[in-house]
Amino acid sequence: MENSWHIPKGVNIAFTTRNGGISKAPYASLNLGLHVGDSEADVLKNRALIEERLFLPQPPAWLEQIHSTRVVDADNQELCQADGSFSSKRQKVCVVMTADCLPVLICDKQGSEVSAVHAGWRGLCDGIIEVALEKHSAANSELIAYLGPAIGPTAFEVGDDVREMFISLHPETAKFFVAVKASKKYLADLQGIARYRLALAGVDEVYQSDACTFNQESDYFSYRRDGVTGRMASFIWLS
Repeated sequence: MENSWHIPKGVNIAFTTRNGGISKAPYASLNLGLHVGDSEADVLKNRALIEERLFLPQPPAWLEQIHSTRVVDADNQELCQADGSFSSKRQKVCVVMTADCLPVLICDKQGSEVSAVHAGWRGLCDGIIEVALEKHSAANSELIAYLGPAIGPTAFEVGDDVREMFISLHPETAKFFVAVKASKKYLADLQGIARYRLALAGVDEVYQSDACTFNQESDYFSYRRDGVTGRMASFIWLS
């Protein structure tokens, strides 16, 4: 997280790295995902460690992420299939897991509502950010978005089919795809597309991490780089 980010009073955000846990390779070491083949006991210990380190007021509302556009109420602590959660209650912790996909954390400028979104390319294209914005009672111009560590624009290679999906919705997003020489692939800028979609929706205060999960192997898990790997987590809650 950048020191220059403006975070309203009462709002707390945090992004984990891959370091500081007990999982063994290839999940070393702070893997927070139960679904990737790691030891369940190790993952649960890692989750307990991060709850303690971040002084989380309650266990986070962990999700079973499915690359959907479903955003649920974090008050329901039962594991459910969704890719985002929302809360207007104090001490309810919204969380999403990523290992290249883009985590998007959202709050209002008054610090009364928060949401967390898992935005892979498919969810981003299908509109999960817009779905999350609709959950907030504040006008979009009164919301702030924080884009966490994700695969960067020099590393995220996609096919023309993915590019066409985005361009068919918003032709202006063509600028976020750069053709790769000697192939029919494109380098895609997930963060750039997210910023465009947020601006289009009226969210003009957006902060972005410059960390690239693919290129910074010592600090981040990357599914695109390693295949079998762990998951980081992004948290937002009201104190």
